[in-house]
Order: sequence, then C-alpha cells, then structure tokens
Amino acid sequence: MRLGSVLSEALRNIGSGVSRAFAMFLAVLLSGTLLGGYEAMTVINLESQAVQRINAYADVNAIVGGTVDGTACDRLSDAGDGMTGTLAGAMRAGKQVVPLATPGKDISSYDVTPGMIRLIAGNAKADVSGVWVPRDVAKDFGLAVGSALRTREGTTRVAGVFDWPNDGRDTRFAYAFIVPVSASASTFNECWVKRWPVDGQMENLLYATLVAGSGSSNAGVTQVNKGFDAHYDARASYVNRSTRWMPWVGLAIGVLVGVFGVRRRRLEYAGALHSGQSKGAQLLGIGVETGVWAGLATFASCALLLAYAVRMSRSDWAAVLAAAVRTPLAVFAGVMVASLFAGLLIRESQLFRFFKKR
Repeated sequence: MRLGSVLSEALRNIGSGVSRAFAMFLAVLLSGTLLGGYEAMTVINLESQAVQRINAYADVNAIVGGTVDGTACDRLSDAGDGMTGTLAGAMRAGKQVVPLATPGKDISSYDVTPGMIRLIAGNAKADVSGVWVPRDVAKDFGLAVGSALRTREGTTRVAGVFDWPNDGRDTRFAYAFIVPVSASASTFNECWVKRWPVDGQMENLLYATLVAGSGSSNAGVTQVNKGFDAHYDARASYVNRSTRWMPWVGLAIGVLVGVFGVRRRRLEYAGALHSGQSKGAQLLGIGVETGVWAGLATFASCALLLAYAVRMSRSDWAAVLAAAVRTPLAVFAGVMVASLFAGLLIRESQLFRFFKKR
C-alpha cells in the first residue's frame, strides 16, 4: 500500500468511529491528567512547606553563649551557593530607647551588623543608613520608611519596616528598634545565618565566627524558630514522595489501553492481512491512528497540568510541571509501544480462530 493510502485509511477509521478514537482519547486524557495532577499537587504541597519554612525563619540557626566576631559573621553571606544563597548577621542587646512621643515608655533596641539587616529584610541591598522597626512599632508610632524617629538620645531616620509575625520565631525583634552598626564595632553576642537549601556545613560555619579565648566554650547552635522540625530535609522529602511512582503507573495504564485498542480489532487486522495488506502497512496504520488520539490526549493533559502548575505553584511552576508531565508522557509511550507490539503479534493464520471467537 502507498503511504497516502495508509494515512487516508487511518484517518477514515478515526472519523467514522471504527477505531473508537474518542473513547480512547478520554481514557488517555483522564489517566494522564489525574495521575499527573496528583503528582503536581504533591510537589506543590512540598513546595509550600518549604516556602512556609523559609518565610518563618525555620531554617535560620544562631550561635549563642559566646563572643561573636561581627565581620566574620557577615562574611558568611559569601559562603552560599544554594537557590537563595546565604544571609548572615550578628546582633547584641542595645540601650533602651525612649521615644519622645511616649516619654514614660522605653523600648528595647538591638545593635546589628549590616548583614542582619539584610537577613531580616530578605534583601541583599537593604538600606542600613537608619534604624529598622517591625510592623507593630511602625503602626503604633506612625512610622514609615523615611520618617524621623525622635528619642531622648536624638533624632534618627527610619530606613525600613519589616514583618516579624508571631509564628514561633524569636520574639525579641517583634517590638524593638533594630540599629545597624559597623560589623567591626566591638563584638556581638549572637550570629544568625539563613541558608537555603540547608546543609550540614551551617553549624561549622557558625562556630567559625566565635572569638577564640573569650568564653566561647559554652557556645551552642540553636534554631531561631523552634516551632518547626529541626531535621527537615527538602531534597529527601521530594525524592521519597509517595507519587514518585506515578510515571510507572501511567506506563502500565498506557500499555493496557494500547493492547485493548488493538485486540478489540484483531479480527479486522487479521482479515486485512488475509486480503493482502502488508504487515508494515498495517503497523503504520495502527501507529498513525494511535498517535492521533493518544497524542492529542497527551497534549491536552499537559496543557491542563501547565495551567494548574502556573496557577497553584508558589515558587517554581516549571519544576512542578516537569515532575507532573512525566506521567502523561509515560501513558503516551505505553500506548504507542503496546499498540504496535500487539499489532505485531496478529497473524493472518489467526483469522478463523478470531472469527469463531468473535
């Protein structure tokens, strides 16, 4: 048979309903979308957990109980090569501040290195030319970025306002004035480091910021937010997720659909061979028919998963999509390979046996 004849016959079979293309299309579409969607939902949940931990400072560690070199602490920011890098800064308790607006009320202040300002602001280019205040302080005193803060000690500029919610993190910054000072200005009491993804080097990096011979033997590393599991491993959670087997499930379903689509027409295929159709032409026709309905279903499934990933992902929709589309692609591969293999097994000599079993 000529190529044009094979293609036209395959398209006629699809158009006339002989191949049950619409039903097979739905089978591939539903299996690929549902299984791939379950995978996407699982990855998005893991992604949301990671974002929640990052926003809540769950993986920010601090070294306490020793004397910290502020310059060494700030330099830890240069040690990061993760997705969001490393932010680090040192802090110590400062003087009590009495705003002129409330002369009978003093508020705690903390001297911090520029690195700490960048850490709490989440921005490597944070302004360190003035004090930083948490949202609650800004609201109570009517402060905003650029406002003048008048205290008994003098007037200073508000360089920034930051959020410090009550989500389990250290509460000292929740209602205080954060005053940036030079990293080389004396020593500090604590060094905080925020690194993502977390690795085993963080604790060693923190101990490297201690000043030798200054009572640092009692120093230890602790979490800034103790409300989360300290042993969280984002990569292990992803690698060991329950849906990692979805592509294999999809492949198995694709094989079943492909075999079913050919076996239900085995009498027709055996009769075509008896009428003189070559095996190669028959397999080409099977491949074209299957490729049309399975390919369109896979394309539609991937489009739906793309829309879901873009709409629901809180961080990297492309990573979610890359994990999810493996399943519909596996379904497509299973359908194609199984259809051709099942067609290859059909022989002309089986015609009368198929006829008696019809």
